[in-house]
Order: sequence, then C-alpha cells, then structure tokens
Amino acid sequence: MFTIPFHKPHLVGTELHYLTQAVLQDRHLGGGGPFTRRCQDWLAAKLGCAAVFLTPSGTAALEMAAMLVDLAPGDEVIMPSFTYVSTATPFVLAGATPVFVDIRPDTLNLDETCLEAALTPRTKAIVPVHYGGGPCALESICPVAAAHGVAIIEDAAHAFLARHRQRFLGTWGALGCLSFHATKNISAGEGGALLVNDPALIPRAETLWEKGTDRSRQLRGEIEQYTWVDLGASFAPGELTGALLFAQLEQAEEITRRRRRIFQQYHQALSPLQEIGRVGLPAWGPDADPNGHLFPLLTRSSGERTRLREYLGQRGIATALHYLPLHSSPAGRRYGRTSGTLAVTEDIAGRLLRLPLYPDLTEAEIEYVMETLTSFYDAF
Repeated sequence: MFTIPFHKPHLVGTELHYLTQAVLQDRHLGGGGPFTRRCQDWLAAKLGCAAVFLTPSGTAALEMAAMLVDLAPGDEVIMPSFTYVSTATPFVLAGATPVFVDIRPDTLNLDETCLEAALTPRTKAIVPVHYGGGPCALESICPVAAAHGVAIIEDAAHAFLARHRQRFLGTWGALGCLSFHATKNISAGEGGALLVNDPALIPRAETLWEKGTDRSRQLRGEIEQYTWVDLGASFAPGELTGALLFAQLEQAEEITRRRRRIFQQYHQALSPLQEIGRVGLPAWGPDADPNGHLFPLLTRSSGERTRLREYLGQRGIATALHYLPLHSSPAGRRYGRTSGTLAVTEDIAGRLLRLPLYPDLTEAEIEYVMETLTSFYDAF
C-alpha cells in the first residue's frame, strides 16, 4: 500500500546554488537585491505587466493593493465568501467592509450575476478570486467594474501561469496578487508578488514598497537623498526569498505542465462517476487554461465526504477539506456583510474534498488514488 501525502513541496535542484550565491557572492540579504530584481523582471516579461513588486507573501501583496486604491472607512469591497481569510483581512485593515457574494456551482468562483445587486455608492473594488487556478468570468466582471468606476484587484494566489482567453490571470485588473507560499505551484516557502497593470499606479507602488519613501528615485539618480513622502510598509522580502523563488521560476513551465497533466488524469478517470451523478468535478469553459493548482472533488453530501475521506485515509491517501465560508465565521460576521443568499457557497463548503496533487506524484501513485477512490463508489 502507498502512503501518499496531500502535498509535497517540489524542489528543482538549483535552489541551494542560488541561495549560496546570494549569501557568499552577492552579499545582499535585505530586500531589493539582485535576485529580487531578477524575479520581478522575469515575472513582468512573462506575464506582460507594467511592473511587478515582490512581497513577503500573497497577503502582503493584497495589503499593498488595498493601499493603492486609497480605501477609507466606509468603503466596500466585493469578494466571494469561499476564499482564504487573506482575501478579506487586508481590506478590513484599511477600514473597508468586505461584501461577500455567492460563487458559481461549476467553477467555484465568484458569481458574476451577483455583482450588480452587491454594488453600492460605497463600492471601491471588486476582488475576483481564481479558485484552484481556474479563471473567474472576467469578460463579464470587467465591464461591470468599468461601468461603475470600480477597481478590480485579482486574487490570483492559486493562479500563477493560468490563463483566460490566452491572457494570464492577475493581468486583467488594475492590480493582481500572486502567492509563492509553500503550498503553491511555484514556491519560495513564503512570498508573493503584486502585479501592477495600470502604469499610473507604479510611482505610488514604488513608494509603498520602499516603506513610504522615495528611495526608488534616489536609486535612479533623480534625487540626491530620499525621504519619507507617503504611507508604506516593509513590503520587500529578503534576498533569500528571491534566490529560492528564481530557481523555481526557471522551471515554472515544466512544473505547471506536470500539474496540468495530473489534473487531467484525475478528471478523465473520474468523468464516468460524474456522468452517473456520483461526484462533481470542476468545469471551466473552453476559454479557460487552468494551472492544475488543486483538484476539488464534490461528493453528494457532507456525510459521504466524511466516509470517503476516512476510506482513503485508511488506505494511505491523505486528502484535505477547504474553506469554511468567511461570511459565517466570527470575524466575517463582525467585519463584513453579505449580499444576497450564499446558498451555493454553503453547499459547496460541506461537500468539497481535495485530492493529492503535486509534481512528484508518480504514475503508480496516481493510478492507486483513482483505483481506491473508484473502489469506494463501487462499494457504496
């Protein structure tokens, strides 16, 4: 019997070389060093962003984004309730109120048909979350935001190198936020990036990233000495994060290819169960090019999910649940509000189970997971 963890961090083999270079050769351990710049340049060129700012986490990228859209107490930010707490907390810290809306049952992403009812004169931003590396309906969300003068801040923490209509997720809105946490496709242990797609936001983003100073202007030779000019925070990660991340970025396409392949193998093997109504599987449209970040399986009930998880666990296969809805959490009730009923969110949260998915899964392990899962449904 196999013992298959839910997640296993993937190493490409050059991490130690680059970490050693950062320490012994570059002698630059603080923020803004050579590896940080290489990562930012790589990301900007690959994704087609106006500018990229590496951050200590995806949460920090969202905190920068909240500052860049000048949120103030009384402002509102629309987002799905089915997401991680980091989608909401940066906006609450800025004084805004999260307005939670429902998700779609097919993509598990923000339901774009809920936006008009959620918009008020206080709405300052919409935060689409690309769950599992699959795209939201951006072709519908963007026109609504533009018509109401509302900023789009994409939470693309799951979605690095995923695309919609051949355009990378995180590059559709004025701002996009990536995560390079240990659980993500490309990992620096911790880390993130703010993608700035609106060039008008770059000067202030530089200031925020430099702790509220105009140090970037000094580094370009525009001024002799920098000073405090705005709010900011310690948004630049240490150079070791950049060194570790750059090693992963060099292999990002291959890592993504492998994850997509495993996702497709799972989907193909489970499609017969979906066709007879035993399970639900992710369903993005033909314009979607997801990145295989995770594989969510929908059981028919919460009780069935518990039985399936126990069955797999007893046979050496680790699985994971996912989010409890933010709108029903203690902090969500305290700091946010809902728009409309969130029936799909509440239903999905009780039935979703995530299967193991990481690049080092072997073909034999993938086959074992599928055979074991199929045997569960044959027995029940």
